[in-house]
Amino acid sequence: MKLKGSEIILECLMREGVDVMFGITGGAILPTFDAMTRYPQIKHIHTRHEQGAAHMADGYARATGKVGVAVATSGPGATNLVTGLATAMMDSSPVVAITGQVGTATIGSDAFQETDVTGVTLPVTKHNYLVYDIDELAYTIKEAFHIARTGRPGPVLVDVPKDVQNTEIEFVYPEEGITLPGYQPATTATCGEIEMALRLIRKAQRPVILAGHGILMAGAMREVVEFAERTQTPITWTLLGKGAVPESHYLNLGMMGMHGEAYCNTAIQSADLLLAFGMRFDDRVTGNLATYAPEAKKIHIDIDASEIHKNVHADLGIVGDLKMVLNQLLPELEPMQHADWMEQIDEWRDDTTKRDIINQKTSRFVAAQAIYDIWRFTGGEDGGETIFVSDVGQHQMWVAQYCRLEKPHTHITSGGLGTMGFGMPAAIGAKLGRPDAEIWAVVGDGGFQMTMAELGTLAQYNVPVKVAIINNHFLGMVRQWQELFYDSRFQATPLVNPDFVKIAEAYNITARRVEQRSAVNDAIQWARAVDGPVVLDFDVEEHDIVYPMVPSGADLHDMIRRPMPEGRKQS
Repeated sequence: MKLKGSEIILECLMREGVDVMFGITGGAILPTFDAMTRYPQIKHIHTRHEQGAAHMADGYARATGKVGVAVATSGPGATNLVTGLATAMMDSSPVVAITGQVGTATIGSDAFQETDVTGVTLPVTKHNYLVYDIDELAYTIKEAFHIARTGRPGPVLVDVPKDVQNTEIEFVYPEEGITLPGYQPATTATCGEIEMALRLIRKAQRPVILAGHGILMAGAMREVVEFAERTQTPITWTLLGKGAVPESHYLNLGMMGMHGEAYCNTAIQSADLLLAFGMRFDDRVTGNLATYAPEAKKIHIDIDASEIHKNVHADLGIVGDLKMVLNQLLPELEPMQHADWMEQIDEWRDDTTKRDIINQKTSRFVAAQAIYDIWRFTGGEDGGETIFVSDVGQHQMWVAQYCRLEKPHTHITSGGLGTMGFGMPAAIGAKLGRPDAEIWAVVGDGGFQMTMAELGTLAQYNVPVKVAIINNHFLGMVRQWQELFYDSRFQATPLVNPDFVKIAEAYNITARRVEQRSAVNDAIQWARAVDGPVVLDFDVEEHDIVYPMVPSGADLHDMIRRPMPEGRKQS
């Protein structure tokens, strides 16, 4: 059949299983938007900003495991995608961006709304393309999806000139498989690597598993739990590894790193073996590299060869698919016990429990308690499957600490790039990918205002996301640093906020302000009963600090601890 390039794009998206895409139209992508009228199988979500579109595609991908798709026009439309693409790149999220480009005859002439988008996005995409030849369009899109979803996932951009979209050819879908000689991700370990891993594991007396995002991407949740139980190895996780292991599991310690639990960091620093599963030893996890886990041998398993030895030297680095490598190891592992090690960790954990603010009596409406209550009153204590999408800042760390999740893919956030404004649009994408799931966007008042225009998208499509604004009238995390390290000089962090309830209501979105902890339960149940989007403005304590905290560049064990409540002694 004869199809125009615009129709070929949509035909290929449909064959890749795409059912929704996010974006904004414009001159250079207009032929493809016109063709959408002939492809009702793919729903287009008209966003208010292209950054929102990229975050929605990202949230959709993380919630579903499928490739998310964002669409934009040339020039500013394409460059507005960059922050979202960089976010997806840092967090290994499979996204394909389709951008329009000026006609091939005018490329390089500084034509209206022309930008070298492939040059601009080269550092923040896994791969990108500029399609000059209509004959290559279908195969290029198929290849883009293959690259985005295989190996270590990531964003891929396909830039299509307007005349290529308008050219008509005889269309034959490329049924053959993708073969890229320079792109062959490794999947399994060698026999020698398995033997060395077994020797290190059997010798260890104080092992710790470092659980990263790669566990979720590889679908290796069952294998990690089986490994931990068979070897009695405690598990601590990165921010993006949250949800890979049920948090009620007796071997799950909690989050490591800058705002991780003190006993987790102490365990890492005292370990004699670290098993890094699908994580990249980010600086927020390690602290000072010179003093990081000084007595520990390190086994690092990751599908991306560039991560091995990049930040922390591994005694054994295995490049491969984590699920496959663990299935090679498990049949060779006999049951092991580390009772003394677990007893020591329990002593450290007990000291942390004494410091917990959640059940402390306070006259202040504290953000951590509000977030804990959102989790609790949405069924968290009963193992609920609510998906929490957090923005970036103090509230993000409190979500990680106090929303104790039992299911994989129920925690979505911007980890590597730390993108303020990610939360609400990502939650919209997640809800459109998982309409069966209850989804809460937990956002700060600062980050929320960066993509607040997406309330329009939320309202236009009546997406039933519940938005919880943790409103402390500051850029809270930066304010925290100013208090601790800059003698409380609060420069450029106080916020004069609008009335968020009135803004939501201007979009015909139901909203309520919550000013005390005793009102949280009623507000949550009220919001859950609304068949549509809801905004809750939690007006919380302004001067608050996320504890514990490892100062930037400090030793991992050199933590600023939560204060001990009055009348309780430190262990």
